[in-house]
Amino acid sequence: MIDKLIQNIKRTGAPIVVGLDPMLKYIPEHLQKKAFAEYGETLQGAAEAVWAFNKEIIDSISDLIPAVKPQIAMYEQFGVEGLIVFKRTVEYCKQKGLIVIGDVKRGDIGSTSEAYAVGHLGSVQVGNSRCRGFDEDFITVNPYLGSDGVKPFIKVCNEEKKGIFVLVKTSNPSSGEFQDRLVKEAADRPLYEIVGEKVAQWGEDCMGGTYSNVGAVVGATYPEQGKVLRKLMPKAFILVPGYGAQGGKGADLVHFFNEDGLGAIVNSSRGIIAAYKQAEYAEYGAERFAEASRAAVLAMKKDIAEALQNR
Repeated sequence: MIDKLIQNIKRTGAPIVVGLDPMLKYIPEHLQKKAFAEYGETLQGAAEAVWAFNKEIIDSISDLIPAVKPQIAMYEQFGVEGLIVFKRTVEYCKQKGLIVIGDVKRGDIGSTSEAYAVGHLGSVQVGNSRCRGFDEDFITVNPYLGSDGVKPFIKVCNEEKKGIFVLVKTSNPSSGEFQDRLVKEAADRPLYEIVGEKVAQWGEDCMGGTYSNVGAVVGATYPEQGKVLRKLMPKAFILVPGYGAQGGKGADLVHFFNEDGLGAIVNSSRGIIAAYKQAEYAEYGAERFAEASRAAVLAMKKDIAEALQNR
């Protein structure tokens, strides 16, 4: 699957993934009113508003980008109805030729990880049939229960030719409370470096072509750590959250990429899907929110391209 992602990146010239993380406050009033008129102010009404919002954005930007990253929590908040829309969103994005990275951050003891892996990346036996659950192309995985929580995902990735992105150094402000702790047994190196080394090791057992199907999540808000981790994980693609709304800029990202111009894909969520709320794109208004998202993608693409050219 990593090879297909690389093909999409080369085709679009955009190492960008758009986070489809809808909150009701991002959804224009006219879409909410229409959904509520049909389904009431209910979980189904909210979910239908999310679907309408997602579909219009996807239609507007799918030709510009290689991948999307729906965050499952934003759908789970609307219960079963939200999860149905998550599944519809995954299917629709695939129809558009997009790679889907399910931002699910799963990771548990072995048997539970096996079930998560099957539900999101593989298939489950139901009587005489094999049935697929959410069927994303990649998912995010939390490694902090150790190898027995990660290897079930790698097993399914090898069976299904899919991939994972393992949390290594996350973009949130308090990530350092644990991830930056120095490990005495490893010559006082930070924990995130140890995790990065494990990602490189796991990835050797799950290779695509040049790159592994086991990637890493490293926040754009920590460019110096990104420089170190890039060297520790030369064959791992790095998913880089934190661009835009969280403060990351194109100039912060150059160290996440290898010399071949590949090796990283940069995420922006509300900076794209809620672009119409920003002063920079206010001219589009709520009615043309999807056009504002397209303009924001083009601006992001330009920013990253210029940064890579000038590194």
